[in-house]
Amino acid sequence: MAKKRKLPSKKRKQRQAQYIGKAPGTMVYVGDKQGMETTFEVFDFNPNNCVKLDTDNVNEVVSYAKNGNITWINVNGLNRIDDIKTLGNDYGIHPLILEDIVNTEQRPKIDEYEHYLFVVSKMLYFDEQENLIYEHLSTVIGNDFVITFQESEKDVFEPVRERLQNHETRVRKSGADYLGYILLDNVVDNYLFVIESMAERIEAIEDELFLESPRETITKDIQLLKHDILKIRRNVLPVREVIARIVKSESDLINEKTRDYYRDLNDHIIHIAENIDVYREMVWGLMEMYMTTISNKMNSIMKVLTIIATIFIPLTFLVGVYGMNFKHIPELESRYGYFILWGIMVAIFLALILYFRRKKWL
Repeated sequence: MAKKRKLPSKKRKQRQAQYIGKAPGTMVYVGDKQGMETTFEVFDFNPNNCVKLDTDNVNEVVSYAKNGNITWINVNGLNRIDDIKTLGNDYGIHPLILEDIVNTEQRPKIDEYEHYLFVVSKMLYFDEQENLIYEHLSTVIGNDFVITFQESEKDVFEPVRERLQNHETRVRKSGADYLGYILLDNVVDNYLFVIESMAERIEAIEDELFLESPRETITKDIQLLKHDILKIRRNVLPVREVIARIVKSESDLINEKTRDYYRDLNDHIIHIAENIDVYREMVWGLMEMYMTTISNKMNSIMKVLTIIATIFIPLTFLVGVYGMNFKHIPELESRYGYFILWGIMVAIFLALILYFRRKKWL
C-alpha cells in the first residue's frame, strides 16, 4: 500500500505562490515576521576608534561606505524591501543575492563574487521560554565591510559587540575577513551549546526509561526530541560545507592569516556535525529502548502469571478429580482423606516453589 504523502501547509503554499511567475532577482520577503520594523545597527571602527549607530534610516547607513574604516552593518528585519535594496545597491550587491537575503527558506550556502562573499547560515539559540529558535542569517563579507541580515533583533552576536568596543581586541586591528570569521564563530559556538542541551535531554529520558514507572507522555517527548534533532541536523550540516568552501576559496578577500582561523572553525563544525549524528542515533535508539523496556515488563508479568498457573494446574487436577459426583470414590470414605489431600496439595505447592527458586525463575 502506498504511503500517504503529506501535503504542504497552507502557509507554505502561500509562500511558494509568491515566487511563481516572478523574474529572477525579484525581492519577495518570505518569513513569519511580516509586521517587524527594519532597523540598522552600525559599527564603524579602526584600531583607534569605534563609532556605533542605531537607526531606522537607511540613508544614514550608506554614508559609512568607503570611508577607510571597517564597517559592520547589522540589519534587523527583512520586510522593508526598498531599504534593503538601497543598501544592496550602494554596496554593489547582486540582485540575485538580494533575492536570497529576504528568502528565509534559503538553505545554507556560499556564493563567491569578485568584490564580496555571500554566506547563508542559520542561527540557533534559546529564547526566554527555553524554546529553540531557528533564524535565517545572511552575511556579505567585502574588502572593508561586513553586512549581516537577520529576521529579528535577538541574535548571538553580543560578545562581538563587546569586543568591538574594546580597542585592545584583535578584531579592531584586523580586516573585514576576520570580522566575518568571529561572526560565524559565534554562530557555530552556539550550535555547540544547543546540541549539548539536546544531549542533556537525551540523558534525562534515558534515565527515566530505566525507572519502574516512566511517564505516559515520554513517547511524545521522544518524538519531539527526534523532530528537534532532525531540524538541527538539516540546518547545521550544510554550514560545514560552507566553511569548508571558505577555507578552500582562492578569493583575495580572505587573508592567509585569517584563513587559519577559518580552518580552526572548520574543525569545530566537523566536530559538531559528528556529535549531531551521534545524538541522532541515540534518539532513534530511545524509542527502541522504550519498546524493549515495555516488552521486558510484559515478559516479567507473563512469567509471574505462568508460574502461578503452573502451580495451580496439579492442584486443580486433584480438586477436579475429587470433586466428581461419583458415588464410589474410595478416598471419600476415609476419615482423614480431606487432610491427606490438603497435605498432598501443600507439598506439591512447596515443591514447585522450591523448584522455581532453584531455577531462579522467582
